Amino acid sequence: MDGGTQYNPRTVEEVFRDFKGRRAGMIKALTTDVEDFYQQCDPEKENLCLYGFPNEQWEVNLPAEEVPPELPEPALGINFARDGMQEKDWLSLVAVHSDAWLLAVSFYFGARFGFDKADRKRLFAMVNELPTIFEVVTGGAKKQTKEKSSVSNHSSNKSKSSSKGRSSESGKYPKSVQPKDEDEGLDEEEEEEHGDTLCGACGENYAADEFWICCDICEKWFHGKCVKITPARAEHIKQYKCPSCSTSNKRARP
Repeated sequence: MDGGTQYNPRTVEEVFRDFKGRRAGMIKALTTDVEDFYQQCDPEKENLCLYGFPNEQWEVNLPAEEVPPELPEPALGINFARDGMQEKDWLSLVAVHSDAWLLAVSFYFGARFGFDKADRKRLFAMVNELPTIFEVVTGGAKKQTKEKSSVSNHSSNKSKSSSKGRSSESGKYPKSVQPKDEDEGLDEEEEEEHGDTLCGACGENYAADEFWICCDICEKWFHGKCVKITPARAEHIKQYKCPSCSTSNKRARP
């Protein structure tokens, strides 16, 4: 159940790369691909699991038949609870189990290839630098960022008001992608301010040279490339809804 390829990372760096790839795939399933994921988790089907692969892809499938399996298995039967809970609560539950599975797989590789105490500690430190899938899916990663910058200064207040004021064109963008001749002197200040912001789709950090867009409903920030929005297209959007919010709104309609 590993994307059709046998892959055994043997160093701390390789295991961490494996972790990041699987994590990115699962985040994609629970955010940008959430409608497809939701449909595949039909409660009428047998016990299903969510798998993440090192190539950043995901799959909903039956668990491995071999006992014991080649790798630790993810939570079994995630589809059964789908219709018995609020969608956001169900996604949060799947996210928590996905976090647990990722750690299990990484430390399985560590045990299998004889990582010592220092290697295990280094691996956990690298993993711990990334927000959990649960934090990305529930917006907890963004809340932590807000708490860090709550010792706020005049520029952060200005940023919040600009991200809310969607009537002006610049309000559609994080300040880093606004024309430089307007606020050229603020580059460093803004980069520091947005530095801890995480993409609601992939969970990666803010970078000043990338286009970002904020959802007007949940107020999460996204890389334009993760949600398939270009700066040119954003100019014509009056109110942007991320894939998760769009999907929730569609289902809420009678």
